[in-house]
Amino acid sequence: MPPKALVVRTAGTNCDLETVFAFETAGAIAERVHVNRLIEAPALMDAYQILVIPGGFSYGDDLGAGRVLATQMAAHLQEPLRRFLERGGVMLGICNGFQVLVKGGLLPGPVNKAERPFTQTATVTYNDSGRFEDRWIHLRADTDNCVFLEKGEVICLPIAHGEGKVIPRDEKQLEALRRRGMVALRYVSADGSDAKGFPENPNGSIDNIAALADATGRILGLMPHPERHLSPWQHPQWTRRPPAAEGDGLRFFRRAVKYFK
Repeated sequence: MPPKALVVRTAGTNCDLETVFAFETAGAIAERVHVNRLIEAPALMDAYQILVIPGGFSYGDDLGAGRVLATQMAAHLQEPLRRFLERGGVMLGICNGFQVLVKGGLLPGPVNKAERPFTQTATVTYNDSGRFEDRWIHLRADTDNCVFLEKGEVICLPIAHGEGKVIPRDEKQLEALRRRGMVALRYVSADGSDAKGFPENPNGSIDNIAALADATGRILGLMPHPERHLSPWQHPQWTRRPPAAEGDGLRFFRRAVKYFK
């Protein structure tokens, strides 16, 4: 039986259909469910192994990117989410979904015993450029503890956000994230070397952080959009790139499916 992926949507979500298609292409059964339905019937979550918060502008980002949906989920779904993770579920937050996971306290999650789950300890804020950035970037996987990644691989994906700058709480937390392999993806040059500022790092994110994973490796949040590079022909330079069977983004979804198979 293929694993089932729950794609959470709400007002302003606009990447949910693409995310469903990505999981279906990877071999999962994927369904969109409105967050209000989950709040009314949290037991719906029990039928799924993968939970995804896709990209978009939830509630118009009127109080800050992802803030309202993060508050909703923390207030009404904390226990169901805890049970989902305790039974081995996998979570993915893409762009606005990453902002939701960070502001809801699911990422980066506790890095020591004194920190409580579902408490925000980092943030994602306005790009240093002061504008919405829509471009293709390169990423390097810098962890060997994440369901979705293989350490050392270099990936090309598009970004599209106005608030993508990841800021850990302090230097001590940043060091803990590095040490525990929770900095999942970094912005890099095309050859995989460290980004040397804008535009390789499109938002000024501290330590070139493009994605965070929790300590278990089963929660990943990233600013780039893997669901927008499922086919090699989606890349704007596909005629000049080496032939490929699929786009770089599809591997994220395939690995989540493989994890449960």
